[in-house]
Amino acid sequence: MTDLLRQEIAAFATTIVVKVGTRVVTREQGHLHQERIAQLAEEIHQVMATGRKVALVSSGAVGAGMGRLGMTSRPTDVAHLQAVAAVGQSLLVEAYERSLRAFGRHAAQILLTADDLDRRASYLNARNTILTLMNEYGAVPIINENDTVSVEELQTTFGDNDRLAAIVTNLIQAPLLVLLSDVEGLYDGDPRGPESKVIATVERLDRSVFDLVKDRGTGLSKGGMASKLRAAQQATAAGENVVIASGRTPGALARILAGEPVGTLVLAKGHSVAARKRWIGYTAKPRGQLVLDAGARQAIEHDGRSLLAIGIVKAVGRFQKGDVVALCDSGGGEFARGLTNYGSDDILRIRGLKTSEIALTLGHCPHDEVVHRNNLVLTGG
Repeated sequence: MTDLLRQEIAAFATTIVVKVGTRVVTREQGHLHQERIAQLAEEIHQVMATGRKVALVSSGAVGAGMGRLGMTSRPTDVAHLQAVAAVGQSLLVEAYERSLRAFGRHAAQILLTADDLDRRASYLNARNTILTLMNEYGAVPIINENDTVSVEELQTTFGDNDRLAAIVTNLIQAPLLVLLSDVEGLYDGDPRGPESKVIATVERLDRSVFDLVKDRGTGLSKGGMASKLRAAQQATAAGENVVIASGRTPGALARILAGEPVGTLVLAKGHSVAARKRWIGYTAKPRGQLVLDAGARQAIEHDGRSLLAIGIVKAVGRFQKGDVVALCDSGGGEFARGLTNYGSDDILRIRGLKTSEIALTLGHCPHDEVVHRNNLVLTGG
């Protein structure tokens, strides 16, 4: 059975980012699952045979290292985790290369951290490299968090590779992100409950959706689904669609691209966002915050206006001209991001002032706007 909406999304998905989690590519004891990697490589080949391009974000370096070193349990401290990942990363890519080579294709290793993509020059370099690999060489970029230097990824069971996949999706403007996990999708209740069912489509990632993956006792997000929903939020905000499905089910990719109701489809929020604004709004980390009054928020969010100094109530953090800053309401909730024309020291002096008063305070007025509307991205909130 196919779904017309899913068929339409699949038809426009000429470039796809696929993310596979650790539990998809490793066995129960943590070692690399060679057969599943071979299966995944065959599915990627079949997708590429239709003329589509695929970038793969893959976890599993620690599992591969454990297998090579003969370890039976995953290390718990960062130093040993990073060492094991260093051993395993080459093995992980070699497993993909060996499996893809059977179909006349090649794997290309790319190691990234969020900090790499936080810098505009590095962001563009990564984008150019990935696109060149896919467009000119027909290779499959195998992208991973750089586990040997990234602490956050290793200290959590479900790390930042979901977020990295969303960043890569925005980076190369891929119309579809497929997050392959060890579960069938987003459930409407406890996945272990016999009455719980997979939600076929999520039209809006609001609080009610995130509440589905929160522990009723603590109120904290649990499991890897919360990470996947945050990644989906990041990708769909930029205008791309996301499917969350099981990577343990053979043929999942082919069924998704055939428009079958596999997993959970999270729909894009609107039109595709321009490449530069993707970096501003959904990749670069804000260096500080500007707290605005209600009038300024209204002007930016609903009237498409620039941010003027008169609307700024408070500046938080230290940042320079040209940095990305978060624009927040009086309660601290972020609703936009943008490139600031003034550093934090100057903003502390000119906040609340009319534009005509800036020169009197600073001795000059290089910009009428603190953040120009062309450098603003609404992020919700």
